[in-house]
Amino acid sequence: MSEIAQLFGARAGAYASFRPQYPAALFDWLAGQCAEQQRALDIACGNGQASAPLRQHFAQVLACDASIEQLRAAETPAGITLFAANAEAQPLSSTSLDLIVVAQALHWFATPAFFAEVTRLLKPGGIFGAWCYGLMRINSPVDELIDNFYRGTLDGYWPPGRASVDAGYRDIQAPFPRLDAPVFAIQAHWNFTQLTGYLRTWSAVQHWERQQGRDPVSELEPALLRAWGDIKQPRFVRWPLHLLVGTAH
Repeated sequence: MSEIAQLFGARAGAYASFRPQYPAALFDWLAGQCAEQQRALDIACGNGQASAPLRQHFAQVLACDASIEQLRAAETPAGITLFAANAEAQPLSSTSLDLIVVAQALHWFATPAFFAEVTRLLKPGGIFGAWCYGLMRINSPVDELIDNFYRGTLDGYWPPGRASVDAGYRDIQAPFPRLDAPVFAIQAHWNFTQLTGYLRTWSAVQHWERQQGRDPVSELEPALLRAWGDIKQPRFVRWPLHLLVGTAH
């Protein structure tokens, strides 16, 4: 298992509890780009945040992850088949998929070998869709603290690949023509506990904690709470989505 899979597997329960949900309109649009809606694959599915919405559009949804712990934390409805596999090596037939998606994970394995596997798996004209989201926006005082935490405290602790998220996936070269996608964003109303729980799912936070022997989010919490205000008051949270979508030859 890769280091990335181990990191996310170690906090699979927190990942399932505190990662935000993607907008339904994203899956409506992706499905609408497909000539057929028979089989879709969610690679690096984690706890199934993208798998479950796909089931509303496709006759069969497959979902894989390199982390067994993440798969065990997944709560997926009937019609979704979970299995363990590395992104670059799928135990599936060639030209068998109408859609492949990768949600908030492509930056960990955007290699020529991975894109060769995508090309092998998709039907001619099949759709590949990947997306990422960076820093959330809440309000100026909270945003400033989180930005400083991200770029200051955690500087040097992000695994390789995170820079692609900061670039909005513009630096990733995919071997197929890109499609122009509408603007999508994740939106939620969160309480303070959800915010801190989410921050603890960051891979850099886990690296920092392992090396320093203490929780950096706990050290940030007093200042965050002052900026948040009334702890009982939920806040509106927004993450812009950055998409990389293309069509197989």
